Amino acid sequence: MFTFALFNLKGGVGKTASCVNFAYLAARDGYKTLLWDIDPQGATSFYYNVKPKQRVAIREVVGKDAAGLADFIRGTEYENLDIIPADSTGKALDILLEEMKTSKKRIAHLLRQLKQEYDFVFVDCPPGLSALAENIFHGSDIVLMPVIPTTLSVRTYNMVKDFFKEKDIDLKKMTCFFTMVDLRRNMHNEVMEELYRDKRFFDNYIPYLSDVEKMGVHQAPLEEYARSSYAAQCYRDLWEEIKEGVL
Repeated sequence: MFTFALFNLKGGVGKTASCVNFAYLAARDGYKTLLWDIDPQGATSFYYNVKPKQRVAIREVVGKDAAGLADFIRGTEYENLDIIPADSTGKALDILLEEMKTSKKRIAHLLRQLKQEYDFVFVDCPPGLSALAENIFHGSDIVLMPVIPTTLSVRTYNMVKDFFKEKDIDLKKMTCFFTMVDLRRNMHNEVMEELYRDKRFFDNYIPYLSDVEKMGVHQAPLEEYARSSYAAQCYRDLWEEIKEGVL
């Protein structure tokens, strides 16, 4: 089982859209796939139109006495694709994990219980650097970070790198790709050229396209309503590159 954590320090960078599309493509390729929506905003759960089985879910599953994730997994309408939907108690996870002596290992422990059930797990993380983020990073094989090529994104990117070093997390886990790219803008070209030198970014990127924004209207991955679009092709190409890097 291979676990991807989709993360960025800030919101609005295409993190959830990417998580939804990558998971769909993995499932379509025949891999048994799980989405874990830890972001309290619940956008991933919204796109797949799945709600939690009960009001209190995530706080219970991460708590010391929790048996595991299985009771909180729900199916989607797509073959090979399951989801743990977000719920409102996710907002309290940072406090809960801070109180737990084994906080750095809890997410990793829970995910290990699923290694016989799934080929890929995609975790949609909330924005921000926190005890929860640190926990997810330790429990993931790859922290996949979408980056908009702007000056502020360079600062954010470096802040995340510094966090990895501070918390003694293997920097090899941190991999990135560009999103919402507009090559007509000089800044986007300049930032991409600068960050590509760091050898941490995939070659393929996701342009700024309206078809991606329509995911919320359709409550579906791109492949379900715009399969022939350039946006869908970009996600397919990027997913193929990501697979080559991990399989």
